[in-house]
Amino acid sequence: MKKLLALVISIVLVAGCFAGCGAADDGKYTIGICQLVTHDALDAATKGFKEAVIAELGEENVEFIEVNAANNPDTCTTAVNDFVSKKVDLIMANATPALQAAYNATTEIPILGTSVTEYGVALEIDDFTGTVGSNVSGTSDLAPLTEQAQMIIDLVPTAKTVGMLYCKAEANSAYQVKVVKDYLEGKGLTVKDFGFNGSEDVASVSEAAASACDALYIPTDNTAASCTETINGAVAPKKVPIIAGESGICSGCGIATLSISYAELGKTTGKMAVKILKGEEKVEEMAIEYDQNPTKKYNKTLCDELGITIPEGYEELK
Repeated sequence: MKKLLALVISIVLVAGCFAGCGAADDGKYTIGICQLVTHDALDAATKGFKEAVIAELGEENVEFIEVNAANNPDTCTTAVNDFVSKKVDLIMANATPALQAAYNATTEIPILGTSVTEYGVALEIDDFTGTVGSNVSGTSDLAPLTEQAQMIIDLVPTAKTVGMLYCKAEANSAYQVKVVKDYLEGKGLTVKDFGFNGSEDVASVSEAAASACDALYIPTDNTAASCTETINGAVAPKKVPIIAGESGICSGCGIATLSISYAELGKTTGKMAVKILKGEEKVEEMAIEYDQNPTKKYNKTLCDELGITIPEGYEELK
């Protein structure tokens, strides 16, 4: 499988060599897209990004070189270094490891991140003010974390112990967990951390969390998002409800979420890209943008199974 994956990635990268590099005088552009892993949220962000760019520039005027890193940060590094060697006009980095790889690869080519929760955490910027100030900007998938935490209290009022289930390798997941944990502990609940290292121990850690807790919280976590079936298989038999950081995770294993639209987030990123490519704005002056309309959503199937009544104001996940 690993050899096959490497072959597929190599083919994608080689194909990109024929795409053309850099903006020509006729207004054509080459954009490198590095997406960390396949799951609904990141897929929607990439799709929205491409749609927005094509709508503004025309399909005939833009070439995308796309690499899916299959949740391997080393592949992100290989991909963005390839983009740099091709002198692409812009790099779109979908998820934090992709952004970190691009940030380390070039200080000249404009980089736009998307599906990145906290840029200050991701890029290790102290006292982050909302603008990176270098060749990096983009969009954040951060939803109001304290409101997500309050959903646990509102929807599972009998819960005394809440488990934080997340990937320890994802810095933005740890950031979200800390905010939610501080809020819940301030409300008198006991909070326990259950961090997995990667997909290989998701099942065992999820089962341990469900055995020890009355409810679980999963942040916007790429590893969790790609393992929702595994998580649900471990947690559902224990009848423990999960509040999720985004709708893709919620669809797979959660009862409810306060989530942003990743498709709209991608479109916003695409519009930012067009402004940069056209010279209308400088990337170093562009503040990180956020979805201003997070939506409360619920998973009817799992709520029915657990006998949880959802109050008004929630949309059913489709």
